[in-house]
Amino acid sequence: MGKFSMSPLIDTHGRTHRDLRISLTDRCSLRCSYCMPVDFNSWLPTNDLLTLDELLIIVEIALEEGITEVRLTGGEPLLRSDIVEIVSRINALPNAPELSITTNGLLLEKYATALAEAGLSRVNISLDTLRPECYKTLTNKNRLADVLVGIAAAKSAGLHPIKINSVLMPGINDDEAVDLLTWALKENLSLRFIEQMPLDAGNAWDRKTFITAENILDSLRSAFRLTATETRGSAPAQSYHINEGPMTVGIIASVTQPFCASCDRLRLTSDGQLRSCLFAREEMNLRDILRSTSLSKIEIRELITERIHQSVREKLPGHGINSPGFKKPDRPMSAIGG
Repeated sequence: MGKFSMSPLIDTHGRTHRDLRISLTDRCSLRCSYCMPVDFNSWLPTNDLLTLDELLIIVEIALEEGITEVRLTGGEPLLRSDIVEIVSRINALPNAPELSITTNGLLLEKYATALAEAGLSRVNISLDTLRPECYKTLTNKNRLADVLVGIAAAKSAGLHPIKINSVLMPGINDDEAVDLLTWALKENLSLRFIEQMPLDAGNAWDRKTFITAENILDSLRSAFRLTATETRGSAPAQSYHINEGPMTVGIIASVTQPFCASCDRLRLTSDGQLRSCLFAREEMNLRDILRSTSLSKIEIRELITERIHQSVREKLPGHGINSPGFKKPDRPMSAIGG
């Protein structure tokens, strides 16, 4: 492409980057206690968000530079009214990526078939409990039935595999690990438990009380025989075979067992800021480049290419959660993208 094209995207620690996580909006239809307080209203201004055309320029360049997987996230990405067009147009790009989405599932009944037809490969659905009252406690919404209908719609649309992401909270749903896995096996869903991370907008995360990977494994082993899989690659989850069978359960232990050494991800926020890590405190502003009136189209593309490589070059070896000087990012998870 231009003078800045230096593929592949390898950082100074030898990690090749192939995965781009894109937040489409910081807004969400739920208020999960581990993410966003019920009265949260510090939304990004609408005019700051990337337009579809601006987003496509960045994605096209990222694909040219070596990205092969794109995950659409939020907030809640299905709140974007142009979500089907976003999927369709990314899928139509040269070297189209494997394209997936992370959603709370509330709008999947409406969109699952159209998303599959537009080129979506698979879907990750956040679901932390199977108990309606517990769901209401965790999310401040009485919408569990809608999520279950959305999962059924994703199945009918042929989206596979369907991954379920669950966060266990002390004193709320930490007794549901076995029930969630039993249900997932019955429904042929891929379940992954995720340690709660210090990225909530309400600053409620507590190192002393959050549910760890070992806590989860102890619970699961009360009912299942678990054997760690031999290969993991760059996957964030450590997978375990269940009862020596083909089905697996995953645990993403970002806090207690960091997987930074194999991380292959970059992140783009909904307002066009490129981040090399979920916990990064530095960002590359791509939106202002796209909106510059003093740069030609070629110069814009070259500068964005250079910024992508710069972000990879400057990526730190790890997130530093367990270091004494750790400071959480200024943005909450909902504004960064999961």
